[in-house]
Amino acid sequence: VQLVESGGGLVQPGGSLRLSCAASGSILRINNMGWFRQAPGKQRELVAFITSRGRTNYADSVKGRFTISRDNAKNTMYLQMNSLKPEDTAVYYCNAGIITFADDADDYWGQGTQVTVSS
Repeated sequence: VQLVESGGGLVQPGGSLRLSCAASGSILRINNMGWFRQAPGKQRELVAFITSRGRTNYADSVKGRFTISRDNAKNTMYLQMNSLKPEDTAVYYCNAGIITFADDADDYWGQGTQVTVSS
C-alpha cells in the first residue's frame, strides 16, 4: 500500500492550492483519512480529517479556509486550501487507516508535499 501526495508548491498570501492524496495497492477498505502538517522546528499537527462516511473535522487555525474531501471510488483524498497565510507554510502529509485484502489493518503515511506561502 502506498500514499502519494501531490499539489504542493509556492503561492502568494491569499492564494489557493489543492492537495491530492492517492492510495494504491491491495486495498480492501479505507477508514479515516487525514491531512497533517509540520513546519520547521514544530511538531506535526492535524489539519483536518474525514471519516469513511464523509464526516469532517478541522483544526481551528484552518476552519473556514480549508476543505477536506474524498473520492472513495478513486481511493483519493483532497485538501482545498484557500486564503492561504504564511503560517500555513509546512510539509503536508496525508494519513489513512487502511485494511488490505490480506485482512491487515494499518496506518499509512505519504511522503509529504511542501507548501510555501510567501510573497
